Amino acid sequence: MKRLLCKILFIFAFFCLSFASPALAGDAGAGKGIFTANCNACHMGGGNVVAGPSKGLAKNYLEKNGVDTLEKIVYQVTNGKNAMPAFGGRLDAQKIEDVATYVLSQAEAGW
Repeated sequence: MKRLLCKILFIFAFFCLSFASPALAGDAGAGKGIFTANCNACHMGGGNVVAGPSKGLAKNYLEKNGVDTLEKIVYQVTNGKNAMPAFGGRLDAQKIEDVATYVLSQAEAGW
Protein backbone atom coordinates (compact mmCIF):
# COMPACT_ATOMS: atom_id res chain seq x y z
CA MET A 1 0.00 0.00 0.00
CA LYS A 2 2.82 2.38 0.91
CA ARG A 3 4.65 1.68 -2.36
CA LEU A 4 1.49 2.25 -4.36
CA LEU A 5 0.90 5.58 -2.64
CA CYS A 6 4.51 6.64 -3.34
CA LYS A 7 4.15 5.74 -7.01
CA ILE A 8 0.89 7.67 -7.29
CA LEU A 9 2.41 10.73 -5.61
CA PHE A 10 5.46 10.55 -7.89
CA ILE A 11 3.30 10.36 -11.01
CA PHE A 12 1.13 13.22 -9.75
CA ALA A 13 4.19 15.40 -9.00
CA PHE A 14 5.72 14.60 -12.40
CA PHE A 15 2.46 15.46 -14.13
CA CYS A 16 2.14 18.78 -12.27
CA LEU A 17 5.74 19.79 -12.94
CA SER A 18 5.44 18.91 -16.61
CA PHE A 19 2.84 21.60 -17.06
CA ALA A 20 4.45 24.26 -14.86
CA SER A 21 4.74 27.67 -16.44
CA PRO A 22 8.15 28.56 -17.84
CA ALA A 23 10.52 30.80 -15.93
CA LEU A 24 9.66 34.45 -15.91
CA ALA A 25 11.18 36.31 -18.80
CA GLY A 26 12.71 39.60 -17.78
CA ASP A 27 11.97 42.85 -19.58
CA ALA A 28 15.05 45.10 -19.57
CA GLY A 29 12.94 48.12 -20.58
CA ALA A 30 10.70 47.74 -17.54
CA GLY A 31 13.76 46.92 -15.46
CA LYS A 32 15.33 50.29 -16.27
CA GLY A 33 12.48 52.14 -14.57
CA ILE A 34 12.56 49.81 -11.57
CA PHE A 35 16.35 50.26 -11.34
CA THR A 36 16.02 54.06 -11.48
CA ALA A 37 13.39 54.07 -8.73
CA ASN A 38 14.99 51.51 -6.40
CA CYS A 39 18.69 51.03 -7.16
CA ASN A 40 20.04 54.21 -8.70
CA ALA A 41 20.82 55.93 -5.39
CA CYS A 42 23.58 53.39 -4.70
CA HIS A 43 24.31 52.04 -8.19
CA MET A 44 24.17 55.17 -10.37
CA GLY A 45 25.77 54.40 -13.72
CA GLY A 46 26.56 50.85 -12.66
CA GLY A 47 28.83 51.86 -9.80
CA ASN A 48 28.39 51.49 -6.05
CA VAL A 49 28.56 54.65 -3.95
CA VAL A 50 28.15 52.75 -0.67
CA ALA A 51 30.75 49.96 -0.89
CA GLY A 52 33.07 51.37 -3.56
CA PRO A 53 33.64 50.49 -7.20
CA SER A 54 34.67 46.87 -6.54
CA LYS A 55 31.02 46.15 -5.70
CA GLY A 56 29.76 47.86 -8.85
CA LEU A 57 27.70 46.37 -11.61
CA ALA A 58 30.22 46.35 -14.45
CA LYS A 59 30.66 42.89 -15.98
CA ASN A 60 34.13 42.34 -14.49
CA TYR A 61 32.88 43.18 -10.98
CA LEU A 62 29.85 40.93 -11.34
CA GLU A 63 32.17 38.09 -12.38
CA LYS A 64 34.66 38.82 -9.59
CA ASN A 65 31.88 38.81 -6.98
CA GLY A 66 30.17 35.70 -8.38
CA VAL A 67 26.98 37.48 -9.38
CA ASP A 68 27.30 37.23 -13.16
CA THR A 69 24.21 35.26 -14.15
CA LEU A 70 20.56 36.24 -14.21
CA GLU A 71 19.75 33.69 -11.50
CA LYS A 72 22.46 34.99 -9.17
CA ILE A 73 21.42 38.61 -9.68
CA VAL A 74 17.78 37.69 -8.98
CA TYR A 75 18.89 35.92 -5.79
CA GLN A 76 20.92 38.90 -4.58
CA VAL A 77 18.20 41.44 -5.38
CA THR A 78 15.63 39.26 -3.62
CA ASN A 79 17.70 38.46 -0.53
CA GLY A 80 20.22 41.29 -0.31
CA LYS A 81 23.80 40.94 0.93
CA ASN A 82 25.98 43.01 3.25
CA ALA A 83 24.99 46.68 2.79
CA MET A 84 22.53 45.89 0.00
CA PRO A 85 18.99 45.51 1.33
CA ALA A 86 16.67 42.70 0.25
CA PHE A 87 13.98 43.73 -2.21
CA GLY A 88 12.03 40.47 -2.04
CA GLY A 89 9.43 42.06 0.23
CA ARG A 90 9.16 45.25 -1.83
CA LEU A 91 9.22 44.02 -5.41
CA ASP A 92 7.34 41.07 -6.87
CA ALA A 93 9.15 38.28 -8.72
CA GLN A 94 8.48 39.78 -12.17
CA LYS A 95 9.89 43.18 -11.21
CA ILE A 96 12.99 41.55 -9.73
CA GLU A 97 13.42 39.51 -12.92
CA ASP A 98 13.03 42.70 -14.97
CA VAL A 99 15.63 44.66 -12.99
CA ALA A 100 18.04 41.70 -13.05
CA THR A 101 17.65 41.48 -16.84
CA TYR A 102 18.35 45.20 -17.11
CA VAL A 103 21.45 44.97 -14.89
CA LEU A 104 22.87 42.03 -16.83
CA SER A 105 22.14 43.64 -20.21
CA GLN A 106 23.81 46.89 -19.11
CA ALA A 107 26.81 45.02 -17.71
CA GLU A 108 27.24 43.08 -20.95
CA ALA A 109 26.98 46.33 -22.94
CA GLY A 110 29.85 47.84 -20.96
CA TRP A 111 27.78 49.89 -18.51
